[in-house]
Amino acid sequence: MRLTRYFLPVLKDNPAEAQIVSHRYMLRAGMIKQQAAGIYSWLPLGFKVLRRIEQIVHEEQARAGHIPLLMPTLQPADLWRESGRYDDYGQEMLRIKDRQGRDMLYGPTNEEMITDIFRAHVGSYKDLPLTLYHIQWKFRDEMRPRFGVMRGREFLMKDGYNFDLTKEDALHAYNRHLVSYLRTYERMGLQAIPMRADSGPIGGDDTHEFLVLAETGESEVFYDAQVTDIKLGAREIDYDDKAQCEAVMQEFTSLYARTDETHDVAVFDAIPEERRKSARGIEVGQIFYFGTKYSDAMGANVVTPDGGKVPVHMGSHGIGVSRLLGAIIEASHDDKGIIWPEGVTPFHCGIVNLKQGDADTDAACEAMYKALQKAGLDPLYDDRDERAGAKFATMDLIGLPWRITVGPRGLKNGVVELTSRRTGESVEMTAEDAVARIVEIYAGI
Repeated sequence: MRLTRYFLPVLKDNPAEAQIVSHRYMLRAGMIKQQAAGIYSWLPLGFKVLRRIEQIVHEEQARAGHIPLLMPTLQPADLWRESGRYDDYGQEMLRIKDRQGRDMLYGPTNEEMITDIFRAHVGSYKDLPLTLYHIQWKFRDEMRPRFGVMRGREFLMKDGYNFDLTKEDALHAYNRHLVSYLRTYERMGLQAIPMRADSGPIGGDDTHEFLVLAETGESEVFYDAQVTDIKLGAREIDYDDKAQCEAVMQEFTSLYARTDETHDVAVFDAIPEERRKSARGIEVGQIFYFGTKYSDAMGANVVTPDGGKVPVHMGSHGIGVSRLLGAIIEASHDDKGIIWPEGVTPFHCGIVNLKQGDADTDAACEAMYKALQKAGLDPLYDDRDERAGAKFATMDLIGLPWRITVGPRGLKNGVVELTSRRTGESVEMTAEDAVARIVEIYAGI
């Protein structure tokens, strides 16, 4: 993409309504535009990152053996009356009537609808285990929407639902989701710590939230410092291996890590003092096991091997796809702008032409632009007739991990400049080597 043909409405000044870094930079970088309180249009740059995050989520769900579908945003209220949650959910639920006077709602979550789908089509233990998920827009009518996409009313969420014959099988699904979530977040350049949490309106006794440590987090968290040393890394996980998934679960959850709702002072104080840490955290996902809460209420039963009928054991598992953009920026920025991790960057690198209109620099930039595209990468070419300082400021603000700078002086010496956004370090090399280096960086991502 060339900047002269792209829609990137950057702002020079910080918007007055933006209270936290991610909200400021998303507005300034032209990623979003507020349409109403807590409701945003996703402009091209923000939409590209949103789609990259969504793709990672899909890939890791597929790796774990989970099956995608798509459920509607609007749901009939009668399903929620069956489960008993329609009146209990509270004012966060947006309730509406259609032209026939039927009660409808804009879904804040999908336990009822997925249970209805399951009971209509699955009746035997032979069809289990089964995990279905989708990535869909949700709406929760927050009393005080704020912090941009971090606490909006409309948000994009991955929510998945497992159906299993026994509690043991359902807890394996719980562990499998924990493992897949850890890999998902690490691919995005995040460390999201699983912490024992409160189940809230979803219900159930077993639940962990995944929190990214950040000063602007909405939750107070308490943890053993050693938990931040654990990484899943590149290890291969067999998602059908119950013992292996259970071992990862124990590795990541045996050390103390809890949100303020489940914090236990006595247990926390038993940790050596130098390892006791408290901080703020941003919730980016949550997993639940709630047994037969919904299958009992809604008649989601299967025939067992002995011919009997039992309600299935269920769990639900969510990732805040749109919220993740804010969390990544909160965790990865400086005073110049965003610093995107390579896994989610909207463009793989930026090409800055220091003398637009000069035949040699134009030709060098065009050659690198086409070479990167041919290699399957997505560069952003700043071909505007602007001064160098403005071009660098734009690149720093939008946070592309790598920048190739091309100018007449360097070309006379046969070199361009490759700069890391994260470290600020620049290296001179030939244009061919710069392209090869960018290709090499993204080869394993």
